[in-house]
Amino acid sequence: MNTRAIKVQKQGWIPKKERIWVIVAIIIAASIMLWELKGLSQLSLTTLHSKQFEHTFKDFGSNARIALFFVLAYYVLLRVIKLDYLKGQANVKKRLSTVLRFARRWHTPVAILAIAFIILHTVAVFMHGFKFDFNNISGLLSLIVLLPVPISGLFRYQRMDRKWHLRSGVAFAILFLIHSFL
Repeated sequence: MNTRAIKVQKQGWIPKKERIWVIVAIIIAASIMLWELKGLSQLSLTTLHSKQFEHTFKDFGSNARIALFFVLAYYVLLRVIKLDYLKGQANVKKRLSTVLRFARRWHTPVAILAIAFIILHTVAVFMHGFKFDFNNISGLLSLIVLLPVPISGLFRYQRMDRKWHLRSGVAFAILFLIHSFL
């Protein structure tokens, strides 16, 4: 076994420098979910089927959308920094690399919070009443495609994902954008 494989085995599933922020994000996401699910479970049937309740689950979706744009910004910045157009622009590349490091550091914690809001959005939509229309079907498809993303993200830390995290993330991003804007 080479030294890289031994180092990967010893570090655990999540690297030490990211572990604290991932744990904090999981605690915050779980707290938000429990609080909101408790509130949703106490609503009456007339409230659940009212026009006002639509704003509630749309707000969960909007919060998830904002968080997901931040999560996807990491990949956009990664592509932009590799552009041939920026070869002679050392100052611009230096600033972009600073922003890229910030986006990389917060990619996983913000993604965990986004998943919490997506779950709340999904639960609220089903409580309101699921209709077989384009918007709900595209949302359900994007949710199904989202399921392997965090799992392959864990494998990504171990360098065992064979780019599944990126591939399933891009597929989710496309379906998510269709769901959000069409």
